[in-house]
Amino acid sequence: MHVKPPVVAGLFYPGSETVLRDTVNDLMRDATAGSTGRPHALIAPHAGYQYSGPIAANAYATLRPWADRIRRVVVLAPSHRVAFRGIATSSADAFGTPLGDVAVDREAVSGLAGLAGVGELDAAFAEEHALEVQLPFLQAVLGDFRLVPLIVGDADADDVSRVIDKLCAEDTLIVVSSDLSHYLDYAQCRARDRSTTDRIEGMEDDRIGPHDACGAYPIRGLLRSARRHGWHVETVDLRNSGDTAGDRSRVVGYGAYVFY
Repeated sequence: MHVKPPVVAGLFYPGSETVLRDTVNDLMRDATAGSTGRPHALIAPHAGYQYSGPIAANAYATLRPWADRIRRVVVLAPSHRVAFRGIATSSADAFGTPLGDVAVDREAVSGLAGLAGVGELDAAFAEEHALEVQLPFLQAVLGDFRLVPLIVGDADADDVSRVIDKLCAEDTLIVVSSDLSHYLDYAQCRARDRSTTDRIEGMEDDRIGPHDACGAYPIRGLLRSARRHGWHVETVDLRNSGDTAGDRSRVVGYGAYVFY
């Protein structure tokens, strides 16, 4: 079995199973859930847990009442290391974390092969953190689930939306991994991220760019699908690294959004 090993364990989050489990449990214990409706999709940040973990936990807290109904998770993450066009799939049978291996839904991945813009590209996953950091939260909240791992490069929003629509099902959760603005000062970050949040809440997919969110391309596709399915979105947290880690001279923004 081909298991994709973790690459940022011990860097973005603890590398010890025990410490990681305790860290995620502590973050989830302090998290507050928003609406009590069944989430169809989340947008959650992907920085080191000391920076964005509390914001991500508030997104994942909304899953707790529905954990036994979610058996598959589609994670769409941006590419930070490899430049490419389209949407990358992985040949892996599982993705590893210190909490154990997460099985890939190979049938679902194979079913994407004929869609525009989709192709296998293991190199996109090799050093990517944006997908990996979501997995311990999902493992802690859901327990056993199947994963559809996708890395999104410079992709057309319609292509991303078609992938999401094909994978939508009663037992499936969509997760888009994205931080917001990067390396502005605290006040500028708050203003930029508030504007981006207004656009997400307004489902304005054509007005969000990479300078607003590193996951702009998967966000655009999610918003397009959300409009088509009649979902609504709630912002459950909006902060930045100046709020969580102290330094406010050069910060990164984090938002947690839930689609019902």
